[in-house]
Amino acid sequence: MVNQQYTELAELAGGFVHDLKNHLGTLRLNLQLLAEDFEKPQSQRERRALDRVLRLQNECQRLVDVSNEFLRFARVGDLELAPVNLNEVVEELTDFFGPMARANNIEIKRYIPADLPPLALNRDMFKQALLNLLLNAQQAMPSGGEIALLARSEPDGVVFDLIDTGLGMSPDVLSKAFRPFYSTRGGGTGLGLPTTRKIIEAHGGTLDAQSEVGRGTKFTIRMPIYRNPEETNPS
Repeated sequence: MVNQQYTELAELAGGFVHDLKNHLGTLRLNLQLLAEDFEKPQSQRERRALDRVLRLQNECQRLVDVSNEFLRFARVGDLELAPVNLNEVVEELTDFFGPMARANNIEIKRYIPADLPPLALNRDMFKQALLNLLLNAQQAMPSGGEIALLARSEPDGVVFDLIDTGLGMSPDVLSKAFRPFYSTRGGGTGLGLPTTRKIIEAHGGTLDAQSEVGRGTKFTIRMPIYRNPEETNPS
């Protein structure tokens, strides 16, 4: 009953945000036309008007970004899972993220055993969750640093740690880090970590964090291993 109510609420909110994006599209178009009218301001008044239009355009884009993030958050539900090699996923993701890491003076170190059991994953969604954590770590290290990716087997699953040497979070900030729309970063949507946790939980896993100001943050993901349906439900 609770899951059904949540699904209905998510669908309602998603529909509302979709309509909001349509109106924002109309607003953006008119602001673009207005900006073109003031493209070559002839007076101080026109320069002020152009500046205000540009500010409105930026705010409009921010609302679109928040809307897109919310839709991703609301639409995480039942996932189609398949056996996936964690090593392959991490390698693909670090290859993709590598150029950004190098540009920000961040070194990525991987400690992933080759003999890990396959995980029950939706490959694309799980990669999105890990990318969110990598981006979070990058934002916490404005002067560069190190990200360590570690994994180990447990009896019924795999534990994956992502550790950064960034600014870290105070206990108060850490307690709110997974709340939707909570952000300490100017312009942030506050949906990155909540969406990540939601994706992990949709896989039957858990996501937790430990952090200390000045010493970095450690995110820990626990994921179930893949169980062949024919083995778990023999005929």
